[in-house]
Amino acid sequence: MRRAAKRFLAAALLALGWAQAAPAQTQVDLQLVLAVDASGSVNDVRFELQKQGYASAFRNPRVLAAIGAGANRAIAVTMVQWTGPTLHVQVLDWSRITDAASAAGVAAAIDRSSRGLFGGGTSISGAIDYAMTLFPQSPFQGVRRVIDISGDGANNRGRPASLARDEAVRAGVSINGLPILTLEPDLDTYYRDNVIGGPGAFVIVAHTYDDFAEAILDKLISEIAAREKPRERRACGDGPRCRTLPMMDQAFSGAALDR
Repeated sequence: MRRAAKRFLAAALLALGWAQAAPAQTQVDLQLVLAVDASGSVNDVRFELQKQGYASAFRNPRVLAAIGAGANRAIAVTMVQWTGPTLHVQVLDWSRITDAASAAGVAAAIDRSSRGLFGGGTSISGAIDYAMTLFPQSPFQGVRRVIDISGDGANNRGRPASLARDEAVRAGVSINGLPILTLEPDLDTYYRDNVIGGPGAFVIVAHTYDDFAEAILDKLISEIAAREKPRERRACGDGPRCRTLPMMDQAFSGAALDR
């Protein structure tokens, strides 16, 4: 009995020592999941334009300035490629950005990443559900948690996007959208009604893939700085298909407004 008690006490003390030695999660201002469309409608040229847009944004001094303005002067990001309900590839592990060097490292990792998916439908709900599994795996603790969805089509596989959106919002996660209108001119309306959610959530449009780099730069700055009202975007001139996005209020527009 004495030997058993001693072993128990030793194990308890060892466990206490480990607990005391275990580092706390590093605090960041934002945990951001970048979810990139790799469905069949996204050919290699379009996919490469998305990659270049993200990499270029992380090298932009305006993004660094937004990061530096936060209380912790740091954000954590990960990147996911998505298509069907269960088809997802995490191509960038959780990475902390605090300065130009770490931002350049993330940009370089995005440049090096290869396409892991080539079809399987368009499941925005699957992308949201998968993104939600990544937050508990992060070694960082974020003041805010955001999923950034970009894509060129409405949800056509898996459960409705609005259901996944509503569950994420109830868990304290916000979702912002970057619809690309090349194939579906009214996709921005679908994103506003079914995809975005949470305090301050917003949509920024890329009317074509050529507009993507400018749109994602604006979007990242708005997400990092937690602007209550991102500036309006009108990237396509004054053509008949061009629509200026309304300013988004602090509470998001969409079906989950009161949830």
